[in-house]
Amino acid sequence: MSLVAFCAVASVTLLLCVMTGPDRDDLREFCTGYGVLTPFRNGMAIAGDYVSAATALGTCGLVALFGHDGMLLALSTALSMMLLMLLLAEPLRNAGGFTMGDVLARRTASRAVRITACAVTIVSLVPMMLVQLAGAGQLMSFILGFDSEALETGMVVGLGVLMISYAVIGGMKGTAFVQIVKIFVLLGSGVMVSGVILARYDWSPGALFDAAAARSGIGDAFLSTGVEFAGHPFPRLDMLSIHVSIVLGAAVLPHITMRMFTAQDARQVRRSMSWAVSSVTLFSLVVVVVALGAVALVGRGPIAAADPQGNTAFLLGSRAALGADGSYAAALLFTTVTTAVFLTLLSSVAGMILACANSIAHDVFAGRGRPGARREVTVARIAALAVGVTAVGLATLVQHRNLQPLVTLSISLGASAIAPALVHSLFWRRYTRRGALWTLIGGSAAVLLLTPFTNLVSGRPHSALPEHHFNWFPLTTTGLVTIPLGFALGWLGTVTSGRREVREQEERYAELEPRILAGVRSR
Repeated sequence: MSLVAFCAVASVTLLLCVMTGPDRDDLREFCTGYGVLTPFRNGMAIAGDYVSAATALGTCGLVALFGHDGMLLALSTALSMMLLMLLLAEPLRNAGGFTMGDVLARRTASRAVRITACAVTIVSLVPMMLVQLAGAGQLMSFILGFDSEALETGMVVGLGVLMISYAVIGGMKGTAFVQIVKIFVLLGSGVMVSGVILARYDWSPGALFDAAAARSGIGDAFLSTGVEFAGHPFPRLDMLSIHVSIVLGAAVLPHITMRMFTAQDARQVRRSMSWAVSSVTLFSLVVVVVALGAVALVGRGPIAAADPQGNTAFLLGSRAALGADGSYAAALLFTTVTTAVFLTLLSSVAGMILACANSIAHDVFAGRGRPGARREVTVARIAALAVGVTAVGLATLVQHRNLQPLVTLSISLGASAIAPALVHSLFWRRYTRRGALWTLIGGSAAVLLLTPFTNLVSGRPHSALPEHHFNWFPLTTTGLVTIPLGFALGWLGTVTSGRREVREQEERYAELEPRILAGVRSR
């Protein structure tokens, strides 16, 4: 049933991309869909982009393995979307055009800033793509019941081809509709599974918590903080670092912020974000219930044995909750769950490929002159193909490794480079070209230099390279060091700029401030 459902979903979603994609090589239609989506649809598309396979399956696994600590991470995931809604969504919509480079270049009309923004976009999203693609083969193997490495690699390549097709054919509007279908199926199946799990415990969350703690193997410690970073040199700092990184970095990654540009005005982006935040918050609650149900019904040990990162907890919990009576209804609902996971794998990477392709075409290629909208769309499609093929090739090489460091790397880049650059550019009137470059380059370089020396990469049994020991950095994530550094480098680059440039930026911001903060165009 799952295989038939996957083939049907792949065919329907690809047809949906063909039908809703751009009718002609129109740049605005390809990159923003002309803003024709209603706030509800746009909000669902934003939520669909945000809830990637790493978010859905990874967070569920963390809750199943680490209990209370994982629940706090699920909360941070929702808080990141709330912070985007309250602080950045409207200014991004008012200041942007197609890409993050548009936002930064509105203040500092610099080709160097655009090229750097494009490089940061690619560097921050490619690791996340590899996680989604590499995990696709293993998850499909688990769902369909085969264990051949060749078939796993074939699944990675096949899913990669579908993802590239979505981006190339559908553009912004086509991928939006795929995201909408994905979030509806994922939320619908998740809510039903959560209901079944809670019904088993007389709709008592307390009884579910107690059952999960009893089957966790660690007793009441499962419902207390400290399990995830037990044995680390600085467990409290580790916890603070990862939470700050998620809250500041998860929602500002370029494939999320580009959805702000599809709203017609500030009012629509507010309404869109309301729907997105509600959906993500609901899904975070669903993840917690399903993960606790997985521990209560299956046990923490079997979940860790199936996958050391717990990525199969969502499926194990759903199967345990639904498969006891062997009815057709239970089989159909579990097939819906597996289809939701399949859709999540497909749609997440498509949005990331599109964000990279738009940035290459608009920030790098178009910056060389005025190539024309049709040629820019052609370049975007070629770039999508190139980025997608590269990501698929790299994913086949790393698919049997622990890829948790890549997820952390992407989020840390968002928190340490992208978030400081956007905040400075949107709210600080003195921010200069040098400040923007120092923020993007310095914040990214710090993350890229420090992450390899964390215990996510080496030094522990579940590290990516457990046989090596070069984990001299004392924290698991770099956020407590690199996030302040990113903001500080933006400040330092600005104050060391010439007075003339600072004065020009103040005058420029005075002209743009009504538009950025209130959506009012300057006369």
